[in-house]
Formats: sequence, structure tokens, C-alpha cells
Amino acid sequence: MKLSDALAERIEELLQEHKITQYKLSQMSGISQSTICDIRLKRYKTVNLMTIYELADGLNIGLDEFFDSPLFKRENIE
Repeated sequence: MKLSDALAERIEELLQEHKITQYKLSQMSGISQSTICDIRLKRYKTVNLMTIYELADGLNIGLDEFFDSPLFKRENIE
């Protein structure tokens, strides 16, 4: 799995966990809805760490919790 795939899947998981929409996450994080959509559709090969931080902060979680997923284990990333 590519890192962009893992990131897209993790955002999907967090949206479901928090029972919010992409629009709500945009409002909570200050990240544009189009940027979140592009990440979810894997249009970016790289994503700025500040963007991930702002998404996590909008969800009221730290980066440690954001990345605390088997998706990000070394053996799962190409």
C-alpha cells in the first residue's frame, strides 16, 4: 500500500469514528473541503505534515493518535 492510500483510508476511518462528514471536518480543521477530497481520492502523492496536523487538531486528536493505525506500519507501506 502506498502512503497516500493509507492516508486516504485513515481519513475515512476517522470520519466514521467521529461520525462527521468531509464538510464538517473542513469546518473543524480549516482545511478546504477540496483538499480533503483530493486526499481521499488519492490525487496527491505527498501531503504536507501541517495539513495532517490541522486535520488531526480539528478532530481534537494528536498526530500520535492520527498515525496510531496498522495502516502506517512499516511492513504495510511500499
